[in-house]
Amino acid sequence: MKKRILCFGDSNTWGYNGENKERYDEDTRWTGILQKLLGDGYTVIEEGHNGRTTVWDDPVENRLAGLTYLWPCMESQSPFDLIIIMLGTNDTKTYFSMTAQNIADAAGRLVQIAQTSPFGPGRQNPQVLLVSPPSIDPNETLDYMFGQQAHEKSLGFPKAFKKIADETGCHFMDAAPFAKPGTADGLHLSPESHASLAKAMYEKVLSILG
Repeated sequence: MKKRILCFGDSNTWGYNGENKERYDEDTRWTGILQKLLGDGYTVIEEGHNGRTTVWDDPVENRLAGLTYLWPCMESQSPFDLIIIMLGTNDTKTYFSMTAQNIADAAGRLVQIAQTSPFGPGRQNPQVLLVSPPSIDPNETLDYMFGQQAHEKSLGFPKAFKKIADETGCHFMDAAPFAKPGTADGLHLSPESHASLAKAMYEKVLSILG
């Protein structure tokens, strides 16, 4: 039976192209590449949404938080063996005023919900991989919303997210060494970073699911 992986994230999971504001095709998105690397024994489920945060609904951009959508999403896509949660980038927006640890703590709520859900095979709890998001680079394009303060927060993600992973007992991966934002907006991944992230995810998934 195929092993199913639910990828729950934001625009960098959806595949937003910062150059033309369109979507990368499935051969370019890290989720699509991961599917090819894993092969026929796995099903990779894409659940990325532009602007998605961890737990805060965004009244400015009219975006629902991951917390709001997580449970119905898991139920709809069940059963799955593993959920990959990579959120936090949009939580660094200026009007949320959150620290890196605030954001990691919020991601931890999602981890705990997933860990205690009955949506794994045989209605068991699925495994959870918490991914610390890629860093954000200061960029004039989105400086009004992200900028230097978001960059500094993102540099604190690996330590903060690792702390949450240790506390909850879930799997952990830092995306920053493998995925760098493109120069168009300092936020969204380049095709090269999608490919590099996919390879790192592939190794991590194999270490979890075999």
